[in-house]
Amino acid sequence: MNPVNYLYLAALLFTIGAAGVLIRRNAIVVFMCVELMLNACNLAFVAFSRMHGNLDGQVIAFFTMVVAAAEVVVGLAIIVSLSRPRHSASVDDASLMKL
Repeated sequence: MNPVNYLYLAALLFTIGAAGVLIRRNAIVVFMCVELMLNACNLAFVAFSRMHGNLDGQVIAFFTMVVAAAEVVVGLAIIVSLSRPRHSASVDDASLMKL
């Protein structure tokens, strides 16, 4: 399969993720769309790495996965702390949590 096809797939996945972040109001769905965008970037990094014949893109994709894992820990903690008192995971309710 041609590496350009992987780039088209990465662009499609990134577009779906960006649309989900902009349109959806549920914090968990927005969080999953951000993860989809990160995975699309990883796919593009690996495709470019394969096109140029070096391992730099794969190393960057590995570090992006490490950052995504840390984001999962922090993001889920924030979502849980916001949803407990309000019993809702809506992004619109997050502005009501100001001190």
